[in-house]
Amino acid sequence: MYNFDVMSFIADKVSRGERLSFEEGVELYRSNDIITLGRLADDVRERLNSNVTYYNVNRHINYTNVCVIDCQLCQGAYARKPGQEGGYTMQLEQVFHFAEQEYSDSLTEFHIVGGLNPDLPLDYYLDLLRGLKKRFPSVHLKAFTMIELDFFTKITRKPLEWVIEQLREAGLGSCPGGGAEIFAERARPLIAGHKISGTRWLEVARTVHNMGIRSNATMLYGHIETLEERVDHLIRLRQLQDETGGFNCFIPLAFHPEHTVYAHLPTTTGMDDLKTIAVSRLMLDNFAHIKAYWVTLTPSLAQIALRFGADDLDGTIIEERIIHGAGTPTSQGMTRAQIEKLIRDAGRTPVERDTLYNPVQRVSELV
Repeated sequence: MYNFDVMSFIADKVSRGERLSFEEGVELYRSNDIITLGRLADDVRERLNSNVTYYNVNRHINYTNVCVIDCQLCQGAYARKPGQEGGYTMQLEQVFHFAEQEYSDSLTEFHIVGGLNPDLPLDYYLDLLRGLKKRFPSVHLKAFTMIELDFFTKITRKPLEWVIEQLREAGLGSCPGGGAEIFAERARPLIAGHKISGTRWLEVARTVHNMGIRSNATMLYGHIETLEERVDHLIRLRQLQDETGGFNCFIPLAFHPEHTVYAHLPTTTGMDDLKTIAVSRLMLDNFAHIKAYWVTLTPSLAQIALRFGADDLDGTIIEERIIHGAGTPTSQGMTRAQIEKLIRDAGRTPVERDTLYNPVQRVSELV
């Protein structure tokens, strides 16, 4: 069967709303017919989200870069070992001061992630959440990846359910999707060192969802993984979403090799980035939203991705340290006006959302 026939067969399945197989996902990646691929993904995107593109007004808080695990993606870029030069841990008052500096009436979310610092007790994280919630009661706290949640069980020697309940009572609203990297048993140890396995990441996410807390999901691509391993990653996420329905959004993250042990690798191409957005939209038929994360893609390419299956651009951000530490060339943030212009220039309708994709109504000027 020629590739043209394969694409035609897949297009028929997509038009009927039928689920694509692993083999079909791989074929989509192998196809160089980017126009057809984009059109198929765009059709699904519009079927799910019409002409709307979402964004939010958020701020990132990376509370520490001290981390005990060896991760080839972070060491030398963002993370530092305990006692290593360049390591930092924000005291709680520093966190609150930073948040106050970044706060405005438009802010709807704090995105909170950090390294696995062995010197911090669980009370640090609970007090961090409580302090932010007390000072900014209207701001949603999206905090702690599955990697961090698993780490909390190790430092407390408590069950995951107990840890999650403590965090929820302190103000946890939802969880980000970082740390998923790539689930494949071959590639993951080569890029994520001693991070938890892909299976464990999915187990933690399952528990989070079963306790009524929603999360995002990510995939880091463009390093040493194969196309088959990318599709495997997507299918594992799709299977968990079938089970729990707890994922808000999927975010493909383009790998930036600068300042990592993989600095010799090339950066992803625009072709690969757009393919990954489109394949993600086509394979993840049970995910409502696919994000074109402008921080890793650049705003210009993220804008084009709005015609390749993406319906979300993330947020205004300001002061994101982890990906920027690896060398991404993008700025630290954008204003609401800049994001809305990107969306409108792509022929889409901008809709500001909160973390859970509820539209936010504004009467003030864009900031």
